[in-house]
Amino acid sequence: MSRNGAEARTEDAPPSGVDVFVPHSARVYDWWLGGKDNFAADRAMGAAMIEAIPTLPSMAKENRRFVHRVARYLVTEAGIRQFIDIGTGIPTRPNLHEVAQAIAPETRVVYVDNDPIVLAHARALMISSEQGRSEYIHADLRRPEQILADARLTDTLDLGRPVALTLIAVLMLLSDEDDPMGRLATLMRALPSGSYLAITHPTQEFNPAEMNAAVAAATRGGMTLVPRTRAEVERFFDGWKLVEPGVVPVRAWRPDDGDPADPKSAYYWAGLARKP
Repeated sequence: MSRNGAEARTEDAPPSGVDVFVPHSARVYDWWLGGKDNFAADRAMGAAMIEAIPTLPSMAKENRRFVHRVARYLVTEAGIRQFIDIGTGIPTRPNLHEVAQAIAPETRVVYVDNDPIVLAHARALMISSEQGRSEYIHADLRRPEQILADARLTDTLDLGRPVALTLIAVLMLLSDEDDPMGRLATLMRALPSGSYLAITHPTQEFNPAEMNAAVAAATRGGMTLVPRTRAEVERFFDGWKLVEPGVVPVRAWRPDDGDPADPKSAYYWAGLARKP
């Protein structure tokens, strides 16, 4: 059973390509959010990390709220009509394209993830407005050239016009040896002036003891989890102009309900920047 009592996907009939014995971040996140598309290994990993950081499920929800806020800002105030969302995760309504198309129905979104479970749900991600379009690419951030060359991206988006690139809680899955700066720079170079980059990223700065325990739990389970400092997260935006309020705790990025009482209660930095 999932945490909210929903029936979990049966372990004996996973989608093709899924190793049910290896936890995947998208499925761990799904369990934290009360979803049903996860397996015993994912639930065990999720539980171990909650033992380290008891408020992790609420932090996952804060990331989702940031997606909604930044999408509304980009469509309403920045005039963006094209998105690339890398590290999409298992669909959780409202999805990015639903938020954006509710404001501007002509918006186009390309989702990218490397989990076969997400691929199995791709049809839900591609239910678009009649005026817009939504597509899904099964690919990995570690191969940005493959993402950029995929016909589903080039047929959906016009890379001569501004695009918003969103990476929500995904760069944490790349160690420094994976060269996250270089992978991201490849994507950033491909986007024209006026494009935007949105990032959320966990940090050890708000509660070092809990975050260190979560990293240890992830490592024991064979998952990479790399928290980074505010300065390290800011470097991902190098060369682009940060939108106010800059890189701040995720709860403090243009909140809908005024300044949060405890912005550092969710251990994530968040930021948005524009390409000059």
